[in-house]
Amino acid sequence: MAALALPVAGLVGLAGPAQAAGSATATFTKVSDWGSGFEGKWTVKNTGTTTLTSWTVEWDYPAGTQVTSAWDATVTSSGTHWTAKNVGWNGTLSPGATASFGFNGSGSGAPGGCKINGGTCDGGTTPTDTPPSAPGTPTATGVTETALTLSWSAATDDKGVKNYDVHRNGTKLTTVTGTSFNDSGLTKGTAYSYTVTARDTADQTGPASGALSVTTPGGGTGPGPDPGAKVKLGYFTDWGVYQRNYHVKNLVTSGSAAKITHINYAFGNVQNGKCTIGDSYADYDKAYTADQSVDGVADTWDQPLRGNFNQLRKLKAKYPNIKVIYSFGGWTWSGGFGQAAQNPAAFAQSCHDLVEDPRWADVFDGIDIDWEYPNACGLSCDTSGAASFKNLMSALRTKFGGSNLVTAAISADGSNGGKLDLADYGGAAQYVDFYNVMTYDFFGAWDAKGPTAPHSPLTSYNGIPIAGFNSEAAITKLKGKGIAGSKLNLGIGFYGRGWTGVTQDAPGGAATGPAPGTYEQGIEDYKVLKTSCPTTGTVAGTAYAKCGSNWWSYDTPATIAGKMTWAKNQGLKGAFFWEFSGDTANGELANAIHTGLQ
Repeated sequence: MAALALPVAGLVGLAGPAQAAGSATATFTKVSDWGSGFEGKWTVKNTGTTTLTSWTVEWDYPAGTQVTSAWDATVTSSGTHWTAKNVGWNGTLSPGATASFGFNGSGSGAPGGCKINGGTCDGGTTPTDTPPSAPGTPTATGVTETALTLSWSAATDDKGVKNYDVHRNGTKLTTVTGTSFNDSGLTKGTAYSYTVTARDTADQTGPASGALSVTTPGGGTGPGPDPGAKVKLGYFTDWGVYQRNYHVKNLVTSGSAAKITHINYAFGNVQNGKCTIGDSYADYDKAYTADQSVDGVADTWDQPLRGNFNQLRKLKAKYPNIKVIYSFGGWTWSGGFGQAAQNPAAFAQSCHDLVEDPRWADVFDGIDIDWEYPNACGLSCDTSGAASFKNLMSALRTKFGGSNLVTAAISADGSNGGKLDLADYGGAAQYVDFYNVMTYDFFGAWDAKGPTAPHSPLTSYNGIPIAGFNSEAAITKLKGKGIAGSKLNLGIGFYGRGWTGVTQDAPGGAATGPAPGTYEQGIEDYKVLKTSCPTTGTVAGTAYAKCGSNWWSYDTPATIAGKMTWAKNQGLKGAFFWEFSGDTANGELANAIHTGLQ
């Protein structure tokens, strides 16, 4: 039995009443350490003159260190505080007798604040260290629609206060060493509650301060941050956590999280007429270490939700104005929409069941449909009919109701008889909060010989290869179908498209094939192109670059500024971009959208 190791979560037992303090000692020994973990052992000794009939050992571990399995005792935890109780056969100790229990653990911390049967582990009657006192109730100054400054009086402790945890609406927000904190990314007209707890040099946490309730000025109703505010939406891809090594925390470190209003999480799949998970490991299973996590807290093996979904939950705790939308389909997975359109109500029910799954219902604020393309051809051709898209969006709105966002990414083909004319986007507009018009990828090296052309032209220009393939034509066509500009977002690509074998600097040159790219031929991130192939000119509101025999087109902060001015003049809802990982480490393109839509 002594060799049997069980997960801590499976250890359930009862111990008898604790004995009087001061009649026992407990000694810790680290038996072995293999780098990623260790084996520990506690030895309990009866130092009194009467028989003990039970014993309880308590200790604290610093954050990041924990028990993973144990034997010969029932071990439980509450946060960083651990408790071990004897099992039935080793609780009785005559004077001078000992009992031991062991465990495996992870992390490098040492136990502190040890108590045996309520007394100190060295045989005393009071703990050698006491937790800190509660800090003073915080106050708020400099309150604006989106930010405020918290201040509180210091806690006291016999060994000294190390830092403070700030909690907003019951969730830990940050840890600071001083007695103030500037909170930002708030939503206007919203009530927030704050408390503060202190931690001493032994990593003991004291009681919470009194609660401060504060409401930011301004207001607005509806499922978005503010119905009148401009949308600033970015796509976050589940596969970015692999080769690209791009994670939700990068939205924070880049500064982009403070400058966006919405995130489209891409993608969920569409199979057998239903919404399904796209990548279960990346979505909700991948474990994050403390340094990779949004809030600096590591995932544990037994927590109910990990992966991107949990990181997005933590991001929303820090930036409660951000709305996260679960996007389904995309270029690769749009083939399933035709079957979904045969029974829109069943499809909507399956999507609602997935998006509102109790494990992550709080993460998502709605659903986005990226069907490329209804009643037209993308990777495959759909023949479900012109009404299929409208029927699908109607069913989704009925199921998700008015409190959730329902959005769609749609074609930007402004040509006569093109994709925008093949489905009833005008009729479906009544069911959506907004459309993301994919005003990029108009031209690229799938036409290997050229002519070279900017992939995201804002307007037409002399020599454009296909009439109607530009942002202005698409927006004009959609408005002509009765769709208000306030339901349309302009698309920006955070990447470039390029050719090789080009001799001409200006657009319209011949080529021999796609230019080399990091992940795929003919496409490259902005963060790479800005230094590897700086722009040499602009055309139709976007930039192009020729370096050697390679020719690229991509947007820069300057061209984005021009596009945002155009979007505001057109009365558009805002802008969106594909996708976060193409931006620089300091989020300069996301910042250009944010600044341009102010």
